[in-house]
Amino acid sequence: MEMQASQGHTRTAGWGCICHSPSFLQLNARLDRVIESSPSQPFSFSSPGVPPRTASSVGTSDASEAQQPRVAFTNIRLFDGKSKTLKDGFRVIVDGNRIAAVEPDDGQALDGMQVVDGNGHTLMPGLIDAHAHIMMASLSMAQLMVADIGFINLAAASEAERMLMRGFTSIRDMAGPAFSLKKAIDIGMMPGPRIWPSGAMISQTSGHGDFRMPFEIPSYPGQAPSRGEVLGAGAIADGTAEILKRAREQLMLGASQLKLAAGGGVASNYDPLDVSQYTEAEFRAAVDAAENWGTYVAVHAYMPRAIQTAVRGGVRCIEHGHLMNEETAKLLAGEGIWISLQPFLDDEDAIFFPAGSPSRAKQIEMSNGTDSAYAFAKKHGLKTAWGTDTLFDAKLAARQGAQLAKMTRWYEAVDVLTMATSTNAELLAMAGPRNPYPGKLGVIEAGALADMLIVRGDPLANIHLLADPGSNLAVIMKDGRIYKNTLGVAFN
Repeated sequence: MEMQASQGHTRTAGWGCICHSPSFLQLNARLDRVIESSPSQPFSFSSPGVPPRTASSVGTSDASEAQQPRVAFTNIRLFDGKSKTLKDGFRVIVDGNRIAAVEPDDGQALDGMQVVDGNGHTLMPGLIDAHAHIMMASLSMAQLMVADIGFINLAAASEAERMLMRGFTSIRDMAGPAFSLKKAIDIGMMPGPRIWPSGAMISQTSGHGDFRMPFEIPSYPGQAPSRGEVLGAGAIADGTAEILKRAREQLMLGASQLKLAAGGGVASNYDPLDVSQYTEAEFRAAVDAAENWGTYVAVHAYMPRAIQTAVRGGVRCIEHGHLMNEETAKLLAGEGIWISLQPFLDDEDAIFFPAGSPSRAKQIEMSNGTDSAYAFAKKHGLKTAWGTDTLFDAKLAARQGAQLAKMTRWYEAVDVLTMATSTNAELLAMAGPRNPYPGKLGVIEAGALADMLIVRGDPLANIHLLADPGSNLAVIMKDGRIYKNTLGVAFN
């Protein structure tokens, strides 16, 4: 076959660019089948009284899912993710992986359906953690620094199942090599939440994502990547060209949004909290890469200058912001920028750092700003998401629901539950075409994806019920599939 060279590109006669040749397309299709192939026997997880079901892939039902009997939730009180009060007298019908109907419960028989009698308990949307680190939640920093990636993946897989069983059906992962774990969950290999991955956090030299040792400095061209870069937890990039490359790499791997470090951090070694990181032009480079893919950039930042520089660079979401001032809050409100806040207090849920250490001093300074940050967010009507940002401690990770309940320090319980369902779902949807799970989440309404919980009791009256999911979550459904059911099923 005759090959031609034109303007530096290899071209194949008859097909123009080589990427349109039959041989290339055949190879590409073969690679796609290998990458996306499911296990020969997909994972099956069922609860008492519920027949095993194959999990649907990436939020869509296949033919076998369509043949499953519909599920009806009856005798429930309904929190739909938006309303200020519970609704009585309704039943919810699930067909495949979507909610088919929310309708008045007239007591008539539901022929051909599996019926879950809620015993008067509360049906609500699955919970969403908008700032999670599934790969780093349950292992200590010391373990992460020395363990091989296989062990880290196994620990993360175990934590993913526990997270789902705490009622968290979706998470936005804000740094870490979660791509393989996400794929394993999506194809039904193992249970876990839906994951919106950011991939590696992109950081400047000396920034929040730079965990190199001093002996690795000065760096030089061709130097081996650092431990964090090898794992895919972080990516060090300086200047617009390097940032464009690292941003595009994460998008290539499947990032639904990008994460950059814009300011000093608590756990990082070289950057005091007041340090601003990256220039407006460097932020703009990452934003350009993200917008070309139809998605957005979020940044780690606490201080006003770091936040303001990032916003001028086109960033759409601030992670943390605990030390912002009122001027900064007004800027976020005026530009319609999201803030993803966490209930950081100097209490039992604080990540452990040794007394007298620089990280401990930064932790106290940061957590002292939490009350003011929430006050500014409420005063100026900021688009506010909720997340945990739990790291390095399996016991802290287990308090995910307790950290949600802690939000009543600043909000009414119904507003907290709205934030952790429909509001967080709006933030997830900002990924646009990079959203890995097309469909509506965080609400119980016809057409929405069927991610739902039955809580024993009334979480609007007692949100602390969610702090003990083992006792108080009677049913957990994700993508139309029941993963926990202590109420049983009647077959009509």
